[in-house]
Amino acid sequence: MNEFLLIFRRDFITKETQPSPEELQQHLQQWQNWFGSLAAQDKLARPLQRWDGQGKLVSSNKGITDGPFVEIKESIGGLIIIKAKDYEEAAEIAQGCPVLNFGGNVEIRMGV
Repeated sequence: MNEFLLIFRRDFITKETQPSPEELQQHLQQWQNWFGSLAAQDKLARPLQRWDGQGKLVSSNKGITDGPFVEIKESIGGLIIIKAKDYEEAAEIAQGCPVLNFGGNVEIRMGV
């Protein structure tokens, strides 16, 4: 079994794409169900990690810019580390991620 990092991104800024309070409650329930399913299958290597909406970017010229970054609409909403045998299995797991229901995406990286 390998460990894979799943990074969840979506647009948290554009007002028109944000869920209503009711949709948000349903969405949170979907996350809880998904995490519960992963835990029951012993696929979670570590629990969910949440991040603030601020952030900073340090560039190659050592300049520091405050985030979120105006050049992009998507930002990281969280991450988990899962156990899977290969990228294909990790991608299958990622396809169940609730962030996809709101136009988000999941980046997958294998630990080396």
